[in-house]
Amino acid sequence: MGAARRLFAVAGTRGRKLFQAGARGFGGAVAVGGFAPGPGLGLRDLGGFRPAALIGHLKSAEIAVDLGDGIGSRLWWRGLATLVLLSAMTFWAGSTMTPLTEPVRGTMTPAQADDARPDRIAPLALGAATGRFTAPTAKVRALAEVPERPRVELTATLRASDSFEGALRRAGVGKDDANDAARAVGAAVRLDQIRGATDIDLVLGRRETKKVPRPLDSLAFRAAFELRLELTRAADGTLRLKRIPIAIDETPLTVTGRVGGSLGRSAKAAGLPATVVAEAIQQLGYVVDFQHGVGRGDDFQLIVEHRRAATGETQTGKLIYARLGKNELMRWDYNGASQFFRANGESARKGLMKTPVDGARLTSDFGMRFHPLLNYSRMHQGVDFGVPAGTPIKAAASGKATFVGWHGGHGNYVMLAHSKTLSTAYAHMSRFAVKPGQQVAQGQVIGYVGSTGMSTGPHLHYETWLSGRPVNPVTLKFLGGTSLAGADYGRFKGALARLTNR
Repeated sequence: MGAARRLFAVAGTRGRKLFQAGARGFGGAVAVGGFAPGPGLGLRDLGGFRPAALIGHLKSAEIAVDLGDGIGSRLWWRGLATLVLLSAMTFWAGSTMTPLTEPVRGTMTPAQADDARPDRIAPLALGAATGRFTAPTAKVRALAEVPERPRVELTATLRASDSFEGALRRAGVGKDDANDAARAVGAAVRLDQIRGATDIDLVLGRRETKKVPRPLDSLAFRAAFELRLELTRAADGTLRLKRIPIAIDETPLTVTGRVGGSLGRSAKAAGLPATVVAEAIQQLGYVVDFQHGVGRGDDFQLIVEHRRAATGETQTGKLIYARLGKNELMRWDYNGASQFFRANGESARKGLMKTPVDGARLTSDFGMRFHPLLNYSRMHQGVDFGVPAGTPIKAAASGKATFVGWHGGHGNYVMLAHSKTLSTAYAHMSRFAVKPGQQVAQGQVIGYVGSTGMSTGPHLHYETWLSGRPVNPVTLKFLGGTSLAGADYGRFKGALARLTNR
């Protein structure tokens, strides 16, 4: 209350009236000598102070006053007095404060700027330095040469046209160490059988001077799919070889599925390499008519050699077994040669290839037809396969090329004689892959699809001639080939049963 009286004395009569009006806004009666009891807040002295009542009145009071509303009312005058009082206190505080000043630095000379550059935080592109260099003192002694690391770890890659010793020399291994390492590794594996692009991990040790190569401390690499070799230098200075066998699982990989739009696309989508898929199509082409004997819903099964190392690497090998519908083939070694046989022991190459081009579709059958260019009907002495230009054409059976050249409306034309009575012919080629008189094997490429001669587009015109007369190549059966018998056939049937889990 003493503070309130001093405030009244300073503010004068006008301030006292304003304060009294504000106090009455809170529901109290204010006098100069103290607070008088009234209907609202009544406080005579500190002993009568009631915090709960004060908090309740403050919650119901309007603290922020809108000076645009109720002009001239007691609440408006209270808000104006508060605004004037706060503004006066602000101006008074601002006028009594001492301003903080800092002397303005002068412009640095070029020498001062250069000296301060290492201490700046700025991009290198704008001339910032990376540190301050200290001038050497009299106690600093110059080194004869820059010290080297005690050991160096690096990887040398064996190029396809490189030797094992050459790869080591290129990585910095000395001549004597490279020769010793090559002899030690050569005792475990043939150096020329190490796969190209093999990485060789090297550790080179400390050398006495820079004029000599670093000594070879250790060497390690994957020498084969099932073997890793490590070469380390022993205490006596010699290189010791350590063989680390890698466990291999050689369970064949079996892939099954449905033909769908294409056997080749379906097999590749299953994850088989393109070379394996191509071999499967070629071998099945000897026993299956891909134009008439294969449907979208037919199932297939391919079994290939597959090896999985304990370290996680995999290798896919040759095709072992192929089945399309009810037609099945298995690879078998006979008379020192590997070939495919049917389930009944007959060679897959017994007969003409049903389709001498891969991925073909039959566009014109054998017999009378209306010629699209001559505009009249005449005998069509073969069948047409629609395939893209440049597709390889294969020999339907082993034989001899009796004609290679231009043949009128046939364009580029090749005829093969397979026996005294049977021949096949291939027309509209873009280019040849055989010469007249050349012996060819079944499945060998003899040319490429084109559109030469009387042709409406790229395709293969394929003919078969029996005793000088054209016959339908789709229905012709050509006897011959190899058949297994006796003990060979028994072993073959047993291997086929184990492979297919029959």
